[in-house]
Amino acid sequence: MMETKWAYLIHLLAWTLPIIAFQLVVLVRHYKERSGAVLKAVLPPAFIMGLYLSVADHLAISTGIWNFGEGKHLGVYVGVVPLEEVLFFLITSVLVSLGLALFTALVSLLGEARAS
Repeated sequence: MMETKWAYLIHLLAWTLPIIAFQLVVLVRHYKERSGAVLKAVLPPAFIMGLYLSVADHLAISTGIWNFGEGKHLGVYVGVVPLEEVLFFLITSVLVSLGLALFTALVSLLGEARAS
């Protein structure tokens, strides 16, 4: 087990970045020239949700509902929320939003296949 202040960040990026890269490749291949428009529609709500969850986390930490052990993160905070936790919320929201865009594409392809 990784016992370092970098553990959270390394773990977060190791499991999310490959999936986001895959999602982006599939999205660009499917939507082609509309990819930019799809990303403009998908990413702002993801960032809004990430921000919302970070604020909720800030309130939970501030009121003592939970906390993060010292030495398990970099020690950089946004309010009282560790930077890695904010990134977790933002990245997870992006994963979900891209996943929904790809699911919509899949449903469209299945509908086209049935119509053929």
